[in-house]
Amino acid sequence: MNLNEREVAVKSTRLKLIMYSSADKVDGQGVGSAYEEQVALIREGASDLFDVKINDWTSKPDIQHFHTIDPTFFVKMQDKKAVNIAYCHFLPETVDESLKIPSPFFKVFANYLITFYKTADRLVVVNPCFIDPLVELGIPRENVYYIPNYVSKETFYPKPEAENRAYREKLGIDPDTFVVLGAGQVQTRKGVLDFVKVAEAMPDVTFVWAGGFSFGVITEGYDELSKIQKNPPKNVHFLGIVPREEMVNLYNAANVLFVPSYNELFPMTILEAVNVHVPLVLRDLDLYKDILFGHHMSAGDNEGFVACIQSLRENPDIYEKYQRESLILSEFYSKEHVLQMWREFYLSAYGEKQYELRKDKNTSKKKKPKKHKTKRS
Repeated sequence: MNLNEREVAVKSTRLKLIMYSSADKVDGQGVGSAYEEQVALIREGASDLFDVKINDWTSKPDIQHFHTIDPTFFVKMQDKKAVNIAYCHFLPETVDESLKIPSPFFKVFANYLITFYKTADRLVVVNPCFIDPLVELGIPRENVYYIPNYVSKETFYPKPEAENRAYREKLGIDPDTFVVLGAGQVQTRKGVLDFVKVAEAMPDVTFVWAGGFSFGVITEGYDELSKIQKNPPKNVHFLGIVPREEMVNLYNAANVLFVPSYNELFPMTILEAVNVHVPLVLRDLDLYKDILFGHHMSAGDNEGFVACIQSLRENPDIYEKYQRESLILSEFYSKEHVLQMWREFYLSAYGEKQYELRKDKNTSKKKKPKKHKTKRS
């Protein structure tokens, strides 16, 4: 049973929607960026329906949306009168590929993660490729919903060429060189080693990586990657963790976004880059098929990556083609499209919850034994 917008409008107050997250405690990770964008989207585009609060522990919510998997949030999820929604940003195996967690502790973590997901009334994934793995973990398919990430075009947008050249000079980069940008946490799963190897094969191209070790020494591949970061090839610049508000300058200063990751969900970097109309070069992964629809260049190995970047650099027609492809993606993942998905999703979840609560109440009434009056003698 769904609750449409007209029914909500009749209510004397908006639905109280509380967002719970600790993503801002760790810099340089996409989960934090996705959280900021989603909260801003709902506050700006659905204020007629929802009164949005952040980490509010005292108010009585109609809907609770958990963006991270903190144990304190799991306790809060035991409130069965509210709609409990959880974001799925990773699976046990993707965490195992990113962080070095001792086996006994990892098993405990994996069990907790699955329990957290199962406890939610609804689970939101940002890539449909995660639906089947979640079903295999025992989560009902009907409880899993796909809603893509979103990036504001007011935050990420094309800038004048003069500003872009000035920003390159600020970074110590030749304004006339061809710049390949990589962005994300420095870890093995992100393909940083391949990023560097491709750079070594193209010494006349400048490669820039924005991101650092958000989780420190427990990052997978930390020892090897930290040595490379401290002593990179001459044409590679590791900038460390870059504040998100400055990333728009980096995308505008770049000619290409290169994402050699071995596993992803829906990288915020891709959405940020396409808003600036930067061509994409990505690893050939199945997970991109349902979200990017072929509007990018891809390869399966470093030789292929070199060929893609070289063609973008040397052929203006190819470069303009993939600029247009990025523009198509930017328009597809528009504010209006994603906002409407969230409005309908929250209202549907609330209506379904109210129906379940009324049904449970009626069932308990039927089970309650009737009291028989005793006759006086």
